Amino acid sequence: MRVAQAKKGTILKDEGELYMVVDIDHRTPGNYQACYQLYMKNLQTGKILKKRYNTDASVEEADVESKKVQFLYRDGAGSHFMDMESYDTIAVSDDVVGDAKNYLKENSEATLLYYNHKTVSLDLPPRVDLKVTEAAMGLRGDTEGTARKQVTLETGYKINVPLFIAEGDIVRIDTVTGEYVGRA
Repeated sequence: MRVAQAKKGTILKDEGELYMVVDIDHRTPGNYQACYQLYMKNLQTGKILKKRYNTDASVEEADVESKKVQFLYRDGAGSHFMDMESYDTIAVSDDVVGDAKNYLKENSEATLLYYNHKTVSLDLPPRVDLKVTEAAMGLRGDTEGTARKQVTLETGYKINVPLFIAEGDIVRIDTVTGEYVGRA
């Protein structure tokens, strides 16, 4: 496939490694030839790689299979999901789940990606809503909203939020950056 056809979320195979396209930037610098700059996440290591391609370059799209799943629970063997079509339970190791564990609560839906019948990645929705379980009291007088405090969410993940967020509030979190987006 041509590099111009790549989109966010596309799985590419490059030098024997699998990468998910995180962001694409079309650059046209001054007197130089235009190029595409792809930000790709290595699905085995989780590292972000930046690579440039000419506009007429070709990239190899990996043949991946996806399954809609529902998160059930986590234990010593990893995270357990239910296949939404066959209702089979699937155990996924913590290295595949990675930072997504911070956003998984019971019954939340996700997508498992398979390559050669092996689970390679867990794809979450761009934003999730989580309940605040622990929060310190906010200070009065902050009208700009720039001051932050740390709270604990129902998954155990700690995040910085504005001072007005209280225990019991539902907050919306960006699963890509891990940052507070707003109240749900």
